[in-house]
Amino acid sequence: MKDEAISLARGMTDPSQALNRLREYLQAFVLRSFHESEAFRSMAFVGGTALRFLHGLPRFSEDLDFSLVAVDGYEGKKWMAKVKRDLALAGFIPDVTWNDRKVVHTGWVRVAGILREAGLSAMPDQKLAIKVEIDTRPPAGAHCERRLVTRYMTFLLQHYTLPSLLAGKLHAAITRKYAKGRDWYDLMWYLSQRPPVAPNLLLLQNALDQTQGDGRHNAQSWRQLVRAQMATLDLQAVCNDIAPFLERPQDASLLTRYNLEGLLNE
Repeated sequence: MKDEAISLARGMTDPSQALNRLREYLQAFVLRSFHESEAFRSMAFVGGTALRFLHGLPRFSEDLDFSLVAVDGYEGKKWMAKVKRDLALAGFIPDVTWNDRKVVHTGWVRVAGILREAGLSAMPDQKLAIKVEIDTRPPAGAHCERRLVTRYMTFLLQHYTLPSLLAGKLHAAITRKYAKGRDWYDLMWYLSQRPPVAPNLLLLQNALDQTQGDGRHNAQSWRQLVRAQMATLDLQAVCNDIAPFLERPQDASLLTRYNLEGLLNE
């Protein structure tokens, strides 16, 4: 499997795209390991990486994000230990850490040597890192589905539905203290879907209440809240931030106020 990952990266002419593909391969490896641990009985796949694996979002992602949906059977530390064993058996050199002292449990999967072998780094010890976050106290109201996914390998995922994923993205775009290109690119993608995707307003309201205070924001007014945040953006910086992660980096130029306003008005 290590040879497959290296071949995948070496087959690309653009180093940034090769890095994206290599990281995504390892993300799929972690997801399959979690599937084999039956981790998706207890948690759901969320965030931008879920959007890519499940719905074909044309951008790559750096992290793997999950929400706890059932306390019974939750064994994050054990699952991460299996990821380390699986990577080692597949020929990788893994370093896996786990921190469960906060509400959001955080793990890191770092693989040494792979970047040099793939021709992406001259430093033999440089590691390719993937962050794993599991929110153990997510806002209530999400809806989940299960789906068999094949991307480099095959695994079964429990995941938030598209309306619930959109609620999470709206919450990030509205409340994040500093703009991230991924939030605004993903939001543009959601708003351009046909038929239109309606956000899970119960989940969005609960998320806003949890982080901003009860009743401070009304989820029904999400368009106005998005517009207020959009007015503060340096969109050129946002475009520069997201471009390296897009399948077609030039598509970052679509992220304009005119386009976002048009989608919000539909």
